[in-house]
Amino acid sequence: MIERITIIGAGNGGQAIAGYCASRGVKVCLYNRNLNKLEELLSNHKIHLHGAINAEGIVDVITDNIRTAVTYSDMIFVVTPATAHHSLAQEMLPHLSNGQTIVLNPGRTFGTLEFQSVFSKRPDLNVVVAEAQTLLYACRLQKPGLINVIGVKERVPLVTDHSDKTNAIINNLSDLFPAFLPAPSLLQVGLENIGSIFHPAVILFNAATIERNEPFYFYRDMTPQTASVINKLDAERIKIGKAYGIDLMPVDEWIVYAYPGTKGTGLCERMRNNPAYHDILAPGSIFSRQLTEDIPTGIIPMRELGKLAGIDTPIMDAIITLSSALLDIDFIKTGRTLHNLGLSNLSKKELMQHIS
Repeated sequence: MIERITIIGAGNGGQAIAGYCASRGVKVCLYNRNLNKLEELLSNHKIHLHGAINAEGIVDVITDNIRTAVTYSDMIFVVTPATAHHSLAQEMLPHLSNGQTIVLNPGRTFGTLEFQSVFSKRPDLNVVVAEAQTLLYACRLQKPGLINVIGVKERVPLVTDHSDKTNAIINNLSDLFPAFLPAPSLLQVGLENIGSIFHPAVILFNAATIERNEPFYFYRDMTPQTASVINKLDAERIKIGKAYGIDLMPVDEWIVYAYPGTKGTGLCERMRNNPAYHDILAPGSIFSRQLTEDIPTGIIPMRELGKLAGIDTPIMDAIITLSSALLDIDFIKTGRTLHNLGLSNLSKKELMQHIS
């Protein structure tokens, strides 16, 4: 089993993974850019998990020094919003050494390519970047050091930028995280960014409710018509996959795949009845990661793949346009377009070869 691990990001997922690893006897370094909100955790380094996981662990090091974090171990988990990937890769780059592994949990769509675009500045560097399809846990931070783990995903596809090393990394992580399964390609993992399909429509269709600060359950209060739009959005994702020779799992099937205890038929019922989703409230602001992360690092790169393959994506286009107008953010300028990833000169065939 891994003896030391670095966790980059001390939010919901980062603290959950750090606490669980520490409870299993792994030495943990937890990094966050800002330690101001972690005062209680800094005093005792103790993280308690309850709910689907009941465990307690003592974190070895808590730091806001990126050099300390990067040099602490050979296994680095990046558990931050995907919008931070580019800047984090730049900050980590000077301190990385050959033989290290970076796991993006999750990578969203093409987090690995985001890291590669930065790491190309050090062609001598030999590190492996792995990208997980989704976060291991559905969890909520109740206060620093106290995490409610609502659900644990049983199957999480993972792939590396060195396809021959994927199985080795999964085997290395299997004692801690048996949910990780090898995925056939980075392209497939990127197109299985299910969160970006689930989240934006719910925020857009409930924007006024959120702005009025009227609480509702994000998944449990799903309506048939909103679920219908999500299914239509998902149909575009599946069509893009077929254009690249990939048969993707529809979202209503994915819920049961990731959470086998889910009951019901169809997307709306399964969203309402998934035990891991049951008590998750909607965000308190429209400026939430369900738009600010899922649009630039999910919908936009998927739409880009569609454009390259000649696939029309009217629902994706509309969601990008409406989200940009609602938040007054130019997501095309900042998002994971092929241009921003340095891949705009590639044909569809060349892109498939690059990320196979």
